[in-house]
Amino acid sequence: MKYWIGVVSKQHVLRGVHLGIAQIGHGKQSGLARMHAGDGFIYYSPKESKDDNKALQAFTAIGRIVDDEIWQADEGDFKPWRRKVLYAKSSDAPIRPLLDDLSITKDKVSWGYVFRYGLVEITKADFTLIAKAMEAKL
Repeated sequence: MKYWIGVVSKQHVLRGVHLGIAQIGHGKQSGLARMHAGDGFIYYSPKESKDDNKALQAFTAIGRIVDDEIWQADEGDFKPWRRKVLYAKSSDAPIRPLLDDLSITKDKVSWGYVFRYGLVEITKADFTLIAKAMEAKL
């Protein structure tokens, strides 16, 4: 079992939670293909929306990958790849109070740099810490 953080605006996270899906990397398949059924998945949202510069910097959804199927949705001109996620009831958790405790950000001046690729593998300990901060009912 592995643990992942996908980086998406909160606006897109809310849609993904509503649909019960994960979509990352502007709809690319490669990141989703690294995940497997049972893996832990968290969304980190640097901003409220893609087009807004209002910073959020919070973990905004958490769950588990449901199966190993990846499929391509058809939204007209946009055909993103997706996979099913069972999301847990949780609350947003700001990242700043966790920076010194997460192995992916600890002792890093430019801690946000780790999220630049849109998908980050994390440790079980980091997943557990974030889940606790989100008050997740996993």
